[in-house]
Amino acid sequence: MNRRQCLVQAMGLTLSPALLAAAPARAPRTLVVFLRGACDGLSVLSPLDSDDYREARPQIAIPRAQGGQPGSQALDADWGLHPAVWQHLEPLWRQRQLAFVPFAGMPDPSRSHFEMQDKMELGQGSQPRDYRSGFLARLLAETQGRKAAAFTRQVPLVLSGPVTWPNIPLATRGRAHGLDTRTQDLMREMYQRQPEGRLAAEALENRAMAADLAQEMDAADRQAVSPGSFTAAADRIGRMMLERFQVGFVDVGRWDTHVSQGAVTGQLADRLADLSSGLQRLSATLGSAWADTVVIVISEFGRTFKENGNRGTDHGHGGLIWLLGGGLHGGRVAGEQVPVRWRHLHEQRDLPVLNDYRQVLGGVLARQHGLDAAAASRLFPGTRPLDLSLL
Repeated sequence: MNRRQCLVQAMGLTLSPALLAAAPARAPRTLVVFLRGACDGLSVLSPLDSDDYREARPQIAIPRAQGGQPGSQALDADWGLHPAVWQHLEPLWRQRQLAFVPFAGMPDPSRSHFEMQDKMELGQGSQPRDYRSGFLARLLAETQGRKAAAFTRQVPLVLSGPVTWPNIPLATRGRAHGLDTRTQDLMREMYQRQPEGRLAAEALENRAMAADLAQEMDAADRQAVSPGSFTAAADRIGRMMLERFQVGFVDVGRWDTHVSQGAVTGQLADRLADLSSGLQRLSATLGSAWADTVVIVISEFGRTFKENGNRGTDHGHGGLIWLLGGGLHGGRVAGEQVPVRWRHLHEQRDLPVLNDYRQVLGGVLARQHGLDAAAASRLFPGTRPLDLSLL
């Protein structure tokens, strides 16, 4: 029994001989990382010179790094990268192996986590859900002979279709007895905003409210691993992509930051650091195969331009796409953009969607996998691939 078969047996999987075959050394590899819960793109990639942004987020805006103080690292004249991301991905940016597309998402105006996650995985717009496959399953249909796996607890919609692909769970997120850390944080934030004399009388009510909100935020994760678990599993994902799979999918949760989001430091910064560390480790594990790999990081939508009363953000519209890879023509912020100003907001509250994620991904995947126009149009029916010259 070889090393590959031992690994499969240890994970309790039964795969066909075809799936056990090693991945071709020069095969293009695609990994989609789905940030469930709606990651705040305006904290990851923040405008450097927008007074409106700072006014809208007095507690959570990311300041520009200056005078030795940590802050947003300038990428160009308009945008800065969160220091927790820059800490781990600076080498990839400097080697032009990292790019961002802001104002990205779906034209669909829904702010439902579940509806938008499903539609994004299926690769459709505002129409009723009628596709019988996810967009990665359609990619595999157009690229015969390539193998895929989902590093998730169950097979995701993005790989649904006539072929059943394996899922390989990375971790089980347990729930401790009593109040978890997230619920305690929510309770603490609520208590701080109440006059001292009312705390005892409202303790039970606040506890219930915090628990309900935490439950709602956890539900948006759909059992996705935490950013810390993703970091711990990054080497394992990289080895499996290197040895067996050319297409992969992993979901990472904990991005629904309604309360105490933080800025340069805080819960969002910690999660961005874990995510970025995992992405860096993934690139290192893939070694020479990184040159043929593209990692696509997406989230169902962005978050509100203005912070809420709990020093967090709520469900928004336009979000952010991350693109990483050894063959990427990165080192830039790509796609259609407008100044981050009140007057450009969608419904006077969110960033607009100027770059349909289906067109962006369609262009990237078509380039990477050598698809002709007809094949590319089948990945995201009803849209035209957008070539941003990133590959």
